[in-house]
Amino acid sequence: MELRLKDSHLPELFRRADTLSLNGQRTYLRGTKLRLALAVTSAALTLHTIKAGQIDIASILTAAAFLITLLVELWLLASKPERDWYDGRALAESTKTLTWRYAVGAQPFTLPGTPEENERRFIRNVEHLMREVPSDAVILTTPTRIPERIQEVRNAPLTVRRDIYLEDRIENQLAWYSGKAKAHIRMANRWRLALIITEGAGVLAALLKANGAISLDLPGILAAVLGAGSAWFAVRQHESLGRAYTFAANDLSIVHARLRSVDGEAEWAREVADAEEAISREHTMWRASRASIQ
Repeated sequence: MELRLKDSHLPELFRRADTLSLNGQRTYLRGTKLRLALAVTSAALTLHTIKAGQIDIASILTAAAFLITLLVELWLLASKPERDWYDGRALAESTKTLTWRYAVGAQPFTLPGTPEENERRFIRNVEHLMREVPSDAVILTTPTRIPERIQEVRNAPLTVRRDIYLEDRIENQLAWYSGKAKAHIRMANRWRLALIITEGAGVLAALLKANGAISLDLPGILAAVLGAGSAWFAVRQHESLGRAYTFAANDLSIVHARLRSVDGEAEWAREVADAEEAISREHTMWRASRASIQ
């Protein structure tokens, strides 16, 4: 059976942190979409007057929309799902790069160091990573140890480790970054076009209202839509992520070409360490850009 190394073979810490991040991302984005949708709804409700005796139903619905928006905002502020998203992803990716370094014999786990010494170094690094996240964010259910598959890969010849690393790490990451770069660039173009159309519609609506052609406050509604769309566009960061992922994919393409010709343990340890630094550098930039929009 061909020896492979997938995410499912990584330590429990990776899986827990990955789940934490995905759940945090899902919650944060859903909460943000709900807030923005309610803001537009509130603006739309101000166009109407629905009377029930002396009570304006439309105003009550507007107040309810604002109240729900406030509650969602307070819930996001208290639960901080964006913290779980960013910190969980940082911990998951750091655990992954640490495990890959150990598995293929890269710095600081170079071969032929003693198994006991390298394992102790691995555990110390894992301990350091866990100190960087809140103590209640990730809960491990099993003792921290090096998985059997990781040790199998480490014990394999360099040619086998090289093929595994190129296919399951570099090519996997290259495909991921390439796909994400194309998707983000495509979405950035679509959102830019949608915002331009909304701005143009706002100009037209304002002129029509100025001439008395319409009485509704359509420009105000379009302004709310434009504000919500711009806020969502900023949250998703399609343009900046598209560029960052493009650069990362191009870097990994060069890394792959370099690693294919490595045939010595010392050179291999250095080249893989450089490759992992490149991957980590992209993620560090992503996390910094995410923090800047808070």
